[in-house]
Amino acid sequence: MQKKASTVVFFGQTLAAVAQPLIIFTPTKMAALWFPDHQRATANMMASMANPLGILIANMASPKIARTAQLPLLMLVYAVVACVSCFLVTMGMRVLLRNRAYLLLLCFGSGVAVFTCFSTLLDQILCVQGYTDDFVGLCGALFIALGMVGAALPGLYVDKTKKFIEAIKVNMSLSAMVACAFTVVCLIQDQKVAVAIVCALFGFLGVSIYPAVMELSVECSYPVGEATSAGLVFISGQVQSLIYIILLQALATPIAESPRLTCTLAPQSWKVPVMLLSALSAVSSCIFLIFFHTPYRRLEDEKAAIYGTGQGNGTAASENK
Repeated sequence: MQKKASTVVFFGQTLAAVAQPLIIFTPTKMAALWFPDHQRATANMMASMANPLGILIANMASPKIARTAQLPLLMLVYAVVACVSCFLVTMGMRVLLRNRAYLLLLCFGSGVAVFTCFSTLLDQILCVQGYTDDFVGLCGALFIALGMVGAALPGLYVDKTKKFIEAIKVNMSLSAMVACAFTVVCLIQDQKVAVAIVCALFGFLGVSIYPAVMELSVECSYPVGEATSAGLVFISGQVQSLIYIILLQALATPIAESPRLTCTLAPQSWKVPVMLLSALSAVSSCIFLIFFHTPYRRLEDEKAAIYGTGQGNGTAASENK
């Protein structure tokens, strides 16, 4: 019976993971259809940050519900929210794969994978150094909350200036530097302030640029549909997340029992995995920083339509080849 239950849980988790990319990239579609060009990045920012906001609320509410009620009730609450969301939210691949700029943009998928690994493994990394679950939860909350706050800045900036590439390159570079800083502070005991600050900065710089990246994916792949171009970036990040998590866990090495250990898991050294995590962040940032260049195809097409220069979808489409 227990084995059967495990199979059902695994199958349900897999279905949820497969369905997530179909929802997560809809902000770009909504921004493109419902908002003018000078408001798209802001609209994308607000819609994109709804996802981490939901994660934040779930992280805060789930322990309280689980303490006062049975676990099946908690799962029922999740199911009701998911069903309501599904009720309310009712072949550009070939072109994308031939678009060199768009393929380079998939480097951001590596950034998504780094952030996913960070939030997933944070507890295991910090508990070995004696940090409590409450402190780890605070760091995770700071990571998401500061990312949501920081998303307003690049969103407003690129709406005014249309400098998507410049804003993303600056944020990715700074994020890589913060990832390297986390590699240092997470391996030192009794550094709560430093660890909390680094986690907050990592979210502020890394998570905040997500809406601008989604807009840039549309700009560099136009006239491919917004949902397709943005969705592939996110799916790439999810696939890389799975690979990174498996790899990092495999590289964690067992250590002797530590009196500072605060978690129930077997103690492991995460020195090599966190160094690899920062290296992956730095490499993906360098590739994007050096090699990524592209015209803003959608904006150019819209200007051509407004000013009647005779350049339209055909020009943008031919540049994608």
